[in-house]
Amino acid sequence: MNLEIPKKFRGLSHQAHQVAAHYFRPLSRKYDKAEHAYPRELDLLAALLDGMNAGSPETIGAGSASKRGAGAEEGVRNGGNLAALLGVMELCWGDVGLLLAMPRQGLGNAAIAAVANEEQLKRFGGTWAAMAITEPGCGSDSAAIRTTAVKDGDHYVLNGEKIFVTSGERADAVVVWATLDRNLGRAAIKSFVVEKGTPGMNLTRLEKKLGIKASDTASISFSDCRVPAANLLGNAEVNVQKGFAGVMETFDNTRPLVAGMAVGVAKAALDRTRELLVKAGCRFDYAKPLLVVSHAEATLYRLEAEWEAARLLALKAAWMADNRLPNSKEASIAKAKAGRVANELTLKCVELAGALGYGEDELLEKWARDSKILDIFEGTQQIQLLIVARRLLGKSSSELK
Repeated sequence: MNLEIPKKFRGLSHQAHQVAAHYFRPLSRKYDKAEHAYPRELDLLAALLDGMNAGSPETIGAGSASKRGAGAEEGVRNGGNLAALLGVMELCWGDVGLLLAMPRQGLGNAAIAAVANEEQLKRFGGTWAAMAITEPGCGSDSAAIRTTAVKDGDHYVLNGEKIFVTSGERADAVVVWATLDRNLGRAAIKSFVVEKGTPGMNLTRLEKKLGIKASDTASISFSDCRVPAANLLGNAEVNVQKGFAGVMETFDNTRPLVAGMAVGVAKAALDRTRELLVKAGCRFDYAKPLLVVSHAEATLYRLEAEWEAARLLALKAAWMADNRLPNSKEASIAKAKAGRVANELTLKCVELAGALGYGEDELLEKWARDSKILDIFEGTQQIQLLIVARRLLGKSSSELK
């Protein structure tokens, strides 16, 4: 594995950084203070991104995070997962909330990319899709989903409630996880694309949050909501032997992206804190041993090392997906490490910057608030560690809870 950014993605990475610096950063505080207001400025950016993706073999964004087509080339492949990760890292250096608010870049788009068939990929190609997994009685244990989907002719009838749906109000559609048969457990859970305006799907609440306020977070109820059978993503067959694997493949693709979000916001905090400490007189001479530098310098060195470890783990998980290597364990390791590092690092940067770090004249306090969700959604820190333990010990979810 070459640890440098592949040459074909360097232009993408540079463009994403320019967007973060000149487009996201100037809007950060505006939409942090205007929660639930839609950032209209993103429409133009989304249209430009669509134009860049048109006819491109390596698309940019959540929709490219898939194992589909990976391995078709001989030798090592750097594909859509790595491209998406590199873009996410740079854009979240600008603003996490604004990235999550980007049209057609929802986590539902990654779910469609992961498990949809070819016809569905074409049909939902221009759709902005949110993803609805969490329920009031089902948080980190996705296998405990209670929302039901009952076959009725050419439709499925959905009943249940979903909470914490990122972009749930604004998106064109929501990818809803529901069970075909509660008695069959995890194997019966499938994902359905429910388009906005479908009778029986109702927005019940918008959440007020600690961070990522530019992104809307909704609660949605489903009451006898009829969804075309053709909107069930992937294979409708319940395969008890395969179990939850088909749906869980979504997480193998999205968890490295969330790790990338954490890496991006952590890098923003590191860069700005370094600038402030240089102004305060820190020299950052890496040739000197830690025992003879200031506490602030030594702390920043440690944070940089933690950040680099998180970055490399995220790159590895995405690279493995591009090369069709089983990466569930690595995706969870990357998500766990990056989420924890981003939380610790951004808070420590607030501390190192003193009064400047705590006030709204700087974005450091905002980055600290934004980073917390990255250790929670797409599976909490604790769930990631549990998944890693199961993989290392060869235990099933019933054997190790």
